[in-house]
Formats: sequence, structure tokens, C-alpha cells
Amino acid sequence: MRLILLGPPGAGKGTQAKILMEAYGIPQLSTGDILRSAIAAQTPLGLEAKAIVDRGDLVSDEIVNGIVSERLDAEDCTPGFILDGFPRTIAQAEALGEMLSEKGVALDAVVEMTADTDTLVQRIVNRARESNSARADDNEEVLRKRLGVYKEQTAPLVDYYKNLGLLRTVDGMAPVGDVTAAIRKAVGGA
Repeated sequence: MRLILLGPPGAGKGTQAKILMEAYGIPQLSTGDILRSAIAAQTPLGLEAKAIVDRGDLVSDEIVNGIVSERLDAEDCTPGFILDGFPRTIAQAEALGEMLSEKGVALDAVVEMTADTDTLVQRIVNRARESNSARADDNEEVLRKRLGVYKEQTAPLVDYYKNLGLLRTVDGMAPVGDVTAAIRKAVGGA
């Protein structure tokens, strides 16, 4: 199973990816987690990414595409994977299509998790408060900027993947178990 989870920040993509990863026995490839690890390790890429993330902007396609391509070559991705947070732009989607074609694999589905903006903001603010989050992107101002960037740059992927016949849409604001069931039904897995 090769899936992409699409949806705005805070829609639950990471939560669902972890559940689906266990259900299907495939890895979750979260560019956010990879970048946060690089930031924590203060690698050159991590320091560059930190400045970009702290502004609420997206990391360049070149950096992200390279990280994803290398990760897709790992042995644990042979049976499949769940992409969480990638692609974020049409250019990245096109690059992913080329990468997968070169690797001789194809996507099975792209799942769009829809969500209400105000509810998302409250969800993230609560998450930060409850976990004493030190993430610079877990504050309302940066989150609203990220939601604006998502709407402008990432939302067009919905039509892109719909035109390819790969898009499935689920309500990301439903209870976690209901979202999981809807995703599994949408991708044909019980």
C-alpha cells in the first residue's frame, strides 16, 4: 500500500499515519519528523530548515525531494509507505511521480483529510498548551500563516490527484477511530 495523506496542519495526518502504519506494516514517511530530527541534531540542513520553519514558510522542494527520494530507497519501503506532509506543492507532486516511476512503483491512493480552520487552530493551541510544546510552529500566529500557505500551495494538490483518479476524501474532524475506518474503507482495506 502506497498512500499520501493530504490535509491542513493539525488535521490528524500524523495520528492516522501511525495507525495505518501499524495496520498495513509499512513505514510512515513524515518530512516534518525528518526535518525536526535534523533541526534537533543541528545539522547544516537542520539549521537551514529551522529558520524556514520558524518563519512558518515551507522548506525548499530541492531539500525535501532529496530527503524523500533517499528515504524511498530504504528496504522497509519496498512493501509500501505512507507519505505524511509530502508532497506539498504541484512541483513536489510531479517530482514524486517521476521518482516513483524511476523506482518502478505507483501510488495506490491519496487521502484528503478535510478540516475546519478555526477548529484546527484551537486543536493546535490546545496541543501546545497540554504538552508544553517547544515547537515554534505550535502558536496561533504561525499556525494561521501555515494554514494560509497550505491553502495557497498545497490545496491545489486535491484537484491534481483528483484528475489522476487517486483522490479519496474523508472528514478529518471526526473521532480518530472513525477517521481511520473511513480511510481504510476509502483505500479498499478493511
